[in-house]
This record gives sequence, structure tokens and C-alpha cells, in this order.
Amino acid sequence: RTREGTRENSIERNLELWREMVSGSNRGLECCLRVKMDYASDNGCLRDPTIYRCRLEPHTCTGTKYKVYPTYDFSCPIVDSVEGVTHTLRTMEYHDRDEQYYWFIEQLGLRKPYIWEYSRLNLQNTVLSKRKLTWFVDEGMVDGWDDPRFPTVRGILRRGMTVEGLRQFIAAQGSSKATVVMEWDKIWAFNRKVIDPVSPRYTAIDKADAVPFLLSGASEPFCKEVAKHPKNPDVGTKPTWCSPTVWIEQVDAVLLKEGDVVTLINWGNTVIESMTKDGDKVKSINAKLDLENKNFRDSIKLTWLGETDEAAFIPCKCIYYEHIITKPVLTKDDDFKKYVNRNSKREVDSLGDPCLASLKKGDIVQLQRKGFFICDRPHVPVSIHTSVAAPCYLIAIPDSKSAPTTTTSGAATSEKGKGRPKTEKKKVEEVKAGKGAGESGSAKVPPDSPAALELKGKIDEQGQKVRQLKGEGAEKSAVDAAVAVLLGLKAKYKDLTGEDLAGGKRPAAKEKGKEKGKEKGKEKGKEKGKESQAKKKVKVEEPAAAAAASESAADAKKSTRLGMEVKKEENFGEWYSQVIKKAEMVEYYDVSGCYILRPWSYSIWESIKAFFDSEIKKRGIENVYFPIFVSKSALEKEKSHIEDFAPEVAWVTKSGQSDLAEPIAIRPTSETVMYPAYAKWIQSYRDLPLLLNQWNNVVRWEFKQPQPFLRTREFLWQEGHTAYAVRDDAVEEVHAILDLYRRVYEELLAIPVICGRKTEKEKFAGADFTTTVEAYISTSGRGIQGATSHHLGQNFSKMFDIQFEDPTTGKHEFVYQNSWGLTTRTIGVLTMVHGDDKGLVLPPRAAAVQVIIVPCGVSVKMTDAERQKIVDSCKVFEEKLKASEIRVRGDYRENYTPGWKFNHWELKGVPIRVEIGPRDMERDEFVAVRRDTGDRETLSRSDAGTKLKALLEEIQNRLFTTAAKVRDENVVVTTDWNEFLTLLDQKKLILAPFCGDPEIEDNIKKETKKDEASAEVGQALMGAKSLCIPFNQPPGITPETKCIYPGSTKPAKYFTLFGRSY
Repeated sequence: RTREGTRENSIERNLELWREMVSGSNRGLECCLRVKMDYASDNGCLRDPTIYRCRLEPHTCTGTKYKVYPTYDFSCPIVDSVEGVTHTLRTMEYHDRDEQYYWFIEQLGLRKPYIWEYSRLNLQNTVLSKRKLTWFVDEGMVDGWDDPRFPTVRGILRRGMTVEGLRQFIAAQGSSKATVVMEWDKIWAFNRKVIDPVSPRYTAIDKADAVPFLLSGASEPFCKEVAKHPKNPDVGTKPTWCSPTVWIEQVDAVLLKEGDVVTLINWGNTVIESMTKDGDKVKSINAKLDLENKNFRDSIKLTWLGETDEAAFIPCKCIYYEHIITKPVLTKDDDFKKYVNRNSKREVDSLGDPCLASLKKGDIVQLQRKGFFICDRPHVPVSIHTSVAAPCYLIAIPDSKSAPTTTTSGAATSEKGKGRPKTEKKKVEEVKAGKGAGESGSAKVPPDSPAALELKGKIDEQGQKVRQLKGEGAEKSAVDAAVAVLLGLKAKYKDLTGEDLAGGKRPAAKEKGKEKGKEKGKEKGKEKGKESQAKKKVKVEEPAAAAAASESAADAKKSTRLGMEVKKEENFGEWYSQVIKKAEMVEYYDVSGCYILRPWSYSIWESIKAFFDSEIKKRGIENVYFPIFVSKSALEKEKSHIEDFAPEVAWVTKSGQSDLAEPIAIRPTSETVMYPAYAKWIQSYRDLPLLLNQWNNVVRWEFKQPQPFLRTREFLWQEGHTAYAVRDDAVEEVHAILDLYRRVYEELLAIPVICGRKTEKEKFAGADFTTTVEAYISTSGRGIQGATSHHLGQNFSKMFDIQFEDPTTGKHEFVYQNSWGLTTRTIGVLTMVHGDDKGLVLPPRAAAVQVIIVPCGVSVKMTDAERQKIVDSCKVFEEKLKASEIRVRGDYRENYTPGWKFNHWELKGVPIRVEIGPRDMERDEFVAVRRDTGDRETLSRSDAGTKLKALLEEIQNRLFTTAAKVRDENVVVTTDWNEFLTLLDQKKLILAPFCGDPEIEDNIKKETKKDEASAEVGQALMGAKSLCIPFNQPPGITPETKCIYPGSTKPAKYFTLFGRSY
């Protein structure tokens, strides 16, 4: 901030130095041209910045013609303005330069573009700095700038990212000012959707663990054509060689025993005759071909490769990459070199399908049960110079939560609906019990030893296999088989190192198994009549379900793609995104900021609409519909009103290939659409009051980060527009409508709200005053506007000349108008307030389905007639509940297990789940499970309607009471500014005395705004704003009460609710 001597140079002296710069002399090279702004400014970008420098390097276009060039910061505002840029897109690191940008624009008298700032996307477990990435290259830690571990475009494309997958990901993210540190799985999930439907399926077997599978009864090798993709015939077919000798994976072989029926996929059934083992390792298997046996339901399915001289296996190297940084998020104080993963690349030699010989560089395939791979280097046949064939190099493409770790093998699977063979179950039980873990006294090796690391790699691979099977919705038996292999590997790891693998041991799951054993014992005793009647409420799982209560069950919620993958308190933004998607509320659309409302969310809007519509009709308000299009002249008629919407107005400029004579706007709101018609319809006092409402959509082209329900470019709402002859009548309606909005939130959605009046700064443009209902989102500590009701006074009637003849004076008077609106934002508020770590929680009054019925206890031993009897009983019960006016649905889908259905409907937030099994039918009972608490209760079917209605009402009341308690605990009164700041960072809403001055309100917002450097991780950056002036005021305002802001000299007028908000 020092005033430099050259700042006082004369014009002549400056021109002399300028000529030196233009000529490129030695003296000129020492000079730069700076502009006089403010050398003492707090903003370093305004301290006399440089705008021209002397450079002798040849320019790519003009060569050495010029020696002086403008700086980037000086060029940008001029180029943007002159070239017609309307919105300048700049990342947040340029924020401090915005003031400089506009200073140049104003001084030069140029048109002013609008700066839209957005934050750079940050990714976990990597670095994005070019300086840091260069270090990796220079140190030889990676192969180059296109290394698949790098977050460069070249790197992720080499790793298998498609251009279309990247485009879809970018379009879905939109732009945001929030600093986002995202996991890699999101971007790879988009990519998987692109490659999965078109990637051909091949087979590869780990060379080190390949097991010969010798078939008696098989003829000479022969070739057959099979589909490359099971669901897409357009991908084509491939030759598959069948041979007396085929090769399978070791992890599959260890699950087999003599006498097992095994299906070789795409060939047929075989029977295991004998096996040769070396300890726990299978050396070879002898089997007999049994193609006459067409029963594939009870068999184990294997992927395999047939050996033949006519089509040799292709040598492959499957390459798996881990993150290059071991810590998910590096802070500014972290030395990234301390967290470098020095073992982030692993190669596995494999025997490949002969068809892999035709792969070209960049081809993407799926190796069955291993995942997706991209060909990095194609196979080259035996060279005449080296007599060695070059293997096919395949890079694993991430596609799930554990993106970097990819499976190298898959365990055998069995047909849908059937449990795994008893021997497999026994192996799982033995592993769970700790058997076969090795001698406890044997010598241990350190976890970082080569042997331990190799075994850990296999565990990671098999763990990914389990997650992949679950994510793809594989059959339970297939998952169980894979889990058995995983548990065996973990047991070996403990035996080798003496330590449990991190995240590997889950005592809770073991205890859970014990508890289930106890429950089974209780149930058995109860059947014999030895247990008391009070134990009727104990629900016992069927044997098939108990067998699955293993590590698979303990790990399911953590790794399945069906359930929630993040906790609400840990990552609220990601939690919200997952809830609305997995609960089937929205589907993403190819226009950023627009979303498809699926039936589950639209039904909530219908509930709101039905309630509110019936109430306003009691007041004589009628529904209408006005066009969505607005002429430019009508929209601009009331400029002060539309000014706030101007940047968000979407314009139609073409009809086919022809330009329209005048652009037509798509309504951002309807005042300018409706009020010209009001001026025609209202002539006399007899035409009043005019009470109209419309349910429609509006478009506001938001430039902030779009968020389904909360901030979208198109949304649904109702907007009421009424006109009165008397002001008092209009004001009465404003408060009556606001109370209806309160009832929507509190009585229908079970969300407590605070009713109040907006400050002058926050009121609706063109309104005399605005009233509002404000809700509180405890997880983020932010308020959210629920709905608003405005008294417009005569502001719009004067603008649009809406007058009536007063019967007493005969004079023409302007009408008094109101407008009020409620949007689909309500659905987002409901989701954020009531949702939990398991998903959505719906209040019964707003739920399309209040009770879901799930038939239980169906086992493989039952006949079709027995299964149908359970379903028929459920359907009868469903009709009974419908007769009691309960919104009920039965889930009778046969392709999903009861456990899957439980999770599905729990995720969707259905208030009550009803379970009915064989024993329940015998006792004329059912089990009711509450979504809000998880409590289970056994009830009689005789008066089910009455009891379930009472339970639904209890759930509704509890949801409201719980939310109100949380809200009340987080609304705090203070008169001290320092306490105000502390409470704000504690995610509180604050009631503080306020003078009402808009300038003071601006200062409060600015001074409470956090910069990125000082904010804690996950902390909101926006400043506090006034949410409302509550109608229910705390006591304490006197003429001596000071405004909360220290810089205000005005007395406080009222307590105002402040907080960070959406």
C-alpha cells in the first residue's frame, strides 16, 4: 500500500517510457504500464494494477510486429463487452478481480456484462494443481500426463471415460458457487450408464489361479456362436469354443464338491466326479458332461474358457489403479507428498477369451464378473523378431462407490430364487464361527509385507465383486457365494498377520447372528407352547433369511446401490440427491435445471393441491388459466417489478428456422399476463371482488446451482391474484391465505413454520408488504421460505389502469390487489425436514400410499398353491383397508424378496409396512412396522382399519412434534452482536432487535459472510439475511432498545428473524 514515486510522473515522462516499451528497448523491458486506481485499497486487485507489459517473444499470429501486450485482467472486460458477451463466466478465484473488471468497464464507457461466478469442481483423493501433478510426472510416480490415475481429461479418457459420459455428468452438475469436493464414483456412474448397454461381454481368468476342469463325455473341440451382450442383440455374436478341457477361476473351484451340478454358462450342465487338491487350493477337477439335464435352477453357474489349438487364449494384463492420494480431502496445511499412494498400480496376468485378439485401442468391453475394461494396448501376435507375443493390456474402468478398486474374479452363482448348496452355507457358517483360521500360534508377518499386500489385493478385488453383485441386484445365492469367498480371504489375512483387515470385522453382525439364533430358539419353544403369550410379537426369520444373515447382511446397507450410501449429518447435499433419486421422486433431464417429477413426488403435490384448492374455493376463489407466453412490451410495462426477474427470463426468438418479429417471454410470474385482462373485466364495483387463482408452471432461468424442488428453472405452483374495492378486505385476505399456507405445512406436511412479515428489503417488488411462512432445516442450520402472500396495494392497478366506479362518489378508483403463491419447493422442504439415514419419511396425510402390504414367509419348499394362499390373504386384507379409507397398496412382485421390498418401501418413506406370513394367517394377525421409529407391533386383523388409522394419526403428530421441538431448540433470542455471530455459526436462527434499515441489513449480510479460507469444511458461506418479522414477537422492545448491528444509530423497531437461508 505504498505510494510509489512513479505514480507522480508527468504525462510527458510516461509517454517517453511508453515509446521505449513500444520499441522493445532494454529500458522498455524494465517498464510496465499501470493504471491509477487506489494504491491503498483493501482489495489488492485495485492497487494500481498493471495493464500493459513489454514482451519480445513472437506472437503466434502477429510474430514480432508488436512489443507491448495488454494483461489478461485488462483485456477481458474490453473483449467481453465489445464482442457482445452478455454473461461472463468466471471461477470463484477471480472474485476479488470483479471490482477491477467493472472499473475498467465504467471508465471506458462500455456496455456492462453480467459476471456469473462458479466454483471449480474438486475431486477427492487427488490433486488438481498443475504444479503438484508435475511433481508426480517428474518423480516418475506416474506414466505421464495421460496416466489413468490423473484427473486430467487425457487421463480419465485413457481410463475409460467416454465423451458422452463426461457430457452427461457436466450437464447434470450445472454451475455452483459452493465449494464441492466430490467423490469419483459420481462421474464414473454416469459413464457406466453409457457403456453398459453397448459393451460386449468376454471372459478372462487369472492365470496364476486358473484351474483345469476336465470333462468326460465331451467330444472334440467345437465352436458355437453366442450373444456378445445378453440384452442387446445389436452388439452381435462371438464364437465360443467348447472343449474337453476348460479353465475356471480358483475362487469358483473352492466352492465346489463332488456330486455338485455345475452349469457352464452358454454350454450346459456338468456333474463333479472328483477333485484334486493341494491343501486348500484346488489343482484340478474332473466332471461329466450332462447336457440332457435342463434343470438350471439348482445348479452353480461358472464362467469358463475352453482350451483348443484352433483358438489359443490371448495373454492379457488386467491393470487396476488406486487413488494417487490416500487422504480423501487435503486441507491447505497438508503436505500432499505425505499422502502419496506409492502402490497405486497393480497388474494381473490373465488368460483371455480368443475374441480379445480383435480388440483395438480404446475399445471398451466387460469381462464377466470382473467389470468394465478399456483396451490400452491391443494384442500383437508372436513377433518373428522376438518370438514373443505382446499381451492385450486392459485397464479397469471404475463404475461404483469403490471406484479405484476393481474385481479380478467372480465367485460361482446359483439360479434365481434358490439358496446356495448346503456345503456353501456350511463354509460360510464355519468362517463366521472362526473355524479354519489357521493355527493361532503360527508366526505372523507385518501387514506391509509382500504376502500380506498380495492377499489384501485379493480381498479388495473380492470385496468389489460383492459390491458389484449387490449393486446389479444379483440373486441372493450369488451374493452369498461371493461373500463366502470374501470371508475366507479375510480369515487367511488374520491368520497371516494376526490383525483384522480395516473395516473387515463386524462384531455387530456376529452379535446379530447370535440374537437371531436366540430368536429362533424362542420361536421353537413358542411353537411347543413353552413360551408365554407375551412373546407373540417376536418376529422370526425364515431359514433362508437366517442363512443370509451373514457378513453380506451386515455389509449390505453400506455397499448396496439400492439403499442410502451417505448419512444425512455427514454429507447433507449428497444425502438429499440420493433420497430424491432413490425414492423415485425425480428423474434427471437433459436440460440442466429441469427435472421430471415422478408419480411418487407428484402425488405429494396433488395432496397439497387438493387441500389448498378446497380451502380457497370456500372463500369464493375460482381457478383460471392464462397463457404461458408474455409479449415483450407487456413484460417491460412494469420495469421496477420485473427487474428482479430480468436475468432469469427465458425468451422464445425463433419459429422453426425463422426469427420472430419480437421475442416472446416465457412467464417468470403472471402479473403482466393477467392484469391487462383485469383492466377489461373490472369496470364497476359490482365486478369486485375479483378472486382468481391458477395452477400452472413458470420458468425462471436460474444461474445459481439448480437443485431439484428447491431451485429449478421450471417449477409448478399456484398463484392467486385478487382485486378488492376496500383495502381492509384485501389485507384480511392476505392473512387468511397465509394461514392456509401455515396449515399446508403444519397440518398436512407436519412441518412447523414461523409466520411473519418480510422486511422492506426482502419484500416482493411492487408490494406494499409481504407476509411469509418460514421453515427451518436443522441439518444445514438454514431457514427456507415456504410460501408468501403479498398485499400489492394500488401499485399494479395504477400501472395497468385497473379502476372501478365508486357507487358513493361516482369517481373512478384504483382497486387494491393481492397476490400469493405456493410452489413445489414444499416437497423439497418435506424431504429435508423429515428424511433420515434410511431415506424419505412421509407424513401419512401427504402420502400416496399410507400402508404397504408385503407377503412374508414364502419359502422354496412351499407349493404354488401355498404361496398363492398367502398372496390371496394379503389381497383380501388390502381390500378391507381400502374400505376403511386407508390408502394402501400390496407388493406382490415375485421377482423380489421380502427383504428387498422392506428396504424399497422404507426408502420411499411409506408410513406403515404390514407383514403377513403363514403364522399370521393362522392367528388372524398381522405385523405393523412404523417408518418413523421402526417399532413393530402385532395386531389383530378384526379391527385393523381402526387401529391403523389411529397409528397413522400418531405418526403424523409425532413427526410434527419432533420437528417443532428441533426448530424451537434452534431459534434463539439475542441482543448482543458477538453472540449473534456465534449463534449463526452454530446453525441457529436468531431473533434480534432490528431497525429495519435496508442498508443496515446489507451490512449484516456482508459482515456475516464467510470467505472460503476462514470457513470450516461443510460450513455455509452465505451471510445472514432477514427471514421475517415474526407476528409473535418476544417481549423486550423499548424505545431504548438498540439495533443488533453495532454500526446502526437507529433504535430497534421489532425483533427480526435472521439466519442463513436457501
